[in-house]
Amino acid sequence: MNSFILDPILRRALEEDIGTGDVTTLATVAPGTPARAELVAKEDFVLAGIDVARRVFELLDPETAFEGLKEDGESIKRGEVLAWIKGDAAVLLQGERVALNLLQRMCGVATLTAAFVREVAGTEAVIVDTRKTTPGLRVVEKYAVRMGGGGNHRMALYDAVLIKENHVAAAGGITAAVSRARQRIPHTMKIEVEVRDSEEVAEALAVGADILLLDNMTLEELSEAVTMVGDQAITEASGGVNLETVRAIAETGVRLISVGALTHSSRAVDISMLFTR
Repeated sequence: MNSFILDPILRRALEEDIGTGDVTTLATVAPGTPARAELVAKEDFVLAGIDVARRVFELLDPETAFEGLKEDGESIKRGEVLAWIKGDAAVLLQGERVALNLLQRMCGVATLTAAFVREVAGTEAVIVDTRKTTPGLRVVEKYAVRMGGGGNHRMALYDAVLIKENHVAAAGGITAAVSRARQRIPHTMKIEVEVRDSEEVAEALAVGADILLLDNMTLEELSEAVTMVGDQAITEASGGVNLETVRAIAETGVRLISVGALTHSSRAVDISMLFTR
């Protein structure tokens, strides 16, 4: 992951946690005390963020040695050691919580994504994320989605056009919104339009939308929309997606399934950092 983007996130997190100093470590650990620790999986999960954890300790002290034993995207079993860390005990203690918070969060996102990906195996559907991310952590959470086998939707408001119902209402309709967007965006940028029924599907196709976001449609409505669209545009299903429903949604023939839960409802996995003798 690009350190130019990552480092400010990590520096803010370290500043938030350490503040003016780690009073417990300063009071109990002699300066320069050497230490060695390991990151240990306490449950099964998909790994994402091992180099993020590494970078936390490097920012505190470039002399810290971090040996990653596993790679992002790997399936990890309970009890496996993810990495060894060697350096000043104070550095390891000060970086522990920030490194674990991010690593546990990212692994949780990757693990949930992998579960959705398994459910749609054998279909043409691709599981993608949304902008429903933790403020300030979007770049690492979207990276974790990729490590779980999913794909990324737009990163933010600046890199793609997604015309939703409020844009349509403000612009005066789907046709007006898409037409205005075509006049203002570069030719390299696609336009996606949220549609809720067959009439809106027809209007969006007529005005040349590139992607249709089929919002909260029933399975029957999704199948009908996919048939209407054919190869005129990319179809994306959204709304009502969970591990129990995603397979049936994928079997309607949609090409993308966006799942906000990947980033807003994933559970942090259990990882420990333990000092060793």
